[in-house]
Amino acid sequence: MTRAEAIHVVLSKLTDELVIVCNGFPSREAFSFHDRSERFYMIGSMGLASAIGVGIALAKPTRTVVVMDGDGNVLMNMGTLATIAAHQPKNLLHVVFDNEVYGSTGDQATLSHSVSLDAVARSCGYAVVNRVVEEHLLPHTLERMLSAHGPGFLLVKVSRQVDDVLRVDVAPDVMTKRFMKAANGMPE
Repeated sequence: MTRAEAIHVVLSKLTDELVIVCNGFPSREAFSFHDRSERFYMIGSMGLASAIGVGIALAKPTRTVVVMDGDGNVLMNMGTLATIAAHQPKNLLHVVFDNEVYGSTGDQATLSHSVSLDAVARSCGYAVVNRVVEEHLLPHTLERMLSAHGPGFLLVKVSRQVDDVLRVDVAPDVMTKRFMKAANGMPE
């Protein structure tokens, strides 16, 4: 499955969850699928989606927070895996799309071909860890993980294929304001 297909499956299963999407093509693909005020697209700051996600999960314990990340982003800031595990936010699901490359910068190989990121998350202390390789298993696995007490870590193996998608066309300040309103349960 492509990352765009996997992102489509994940987003189609979500309702009012707060979603932080890492920078690069994942943000563009998520934005192209269906933009909502509950979604925050990282325009830059590679590796920091999970740090922002854990902060929101701790600040909003009654809201489910989903971080959509890439293997390159996780490798850029692996210390956040330990931070998430140490704080044990039950309302956080960390979904990592692993294509084994830095796809947004030219397909340079990442280390995820030899470093099992789900094993790292498990050893850090995430409460629930799963890996999905086959597309037909993603919806059911995701539903189970959304209903489990986290923090959860779901590694989704995806192909290197990149779909042609537009850039996020919401200005960062506008996106921030609308996301904050959504996080606080206020109408847009």
